[in-house]
Amino acid sequence: MSNQIILTTGIYDAIKDHLRRKKVSPAEEERLTTELRNAIQVRRRELPEDVVTVDCKVKIKDHTENKEEEYIFVGIAEAKPKKNKYSILSDMALATLGYKVGDVIEWPFAEGERKIEILQVEPWSQN
Repeated sequence: MSNQIILTTGIYDAIKDHLRRKKVSPAEEERLTTELRNAIQVRRRELPEDVVTVDCKVKIKDHTENKEEEYIFVGIAEAKPKKNKYSILSDMALATLGYKVGDVIEWPFAEGERKIEILQVEPWSQN
């Protein structure tokens, strides 16, 4: 696990609100609460380019299932999973938000603990 996750204040607040509404499993709630407590909050322009955030395309290696996948993380209203656009509050986004390229994360997904690695992060826009 990385030392601390880095989040914009907006993403931090969205995750905190999501937790308040009890939209995650108890294991995810415990993990997210700990991560938010230790998170570094920054302005959007101060966020390093290799950190997972909203409006980015992320390549992830799932070591548990031995496969690589790409995700586009977008705002809640723009989510269209059939087009590979996932809400920043989706399971995979919650597991990776604030982490950077090279980080390996063990996350308590609903289907069980999985070990994932962030291989690539790049900006994404609809234009």
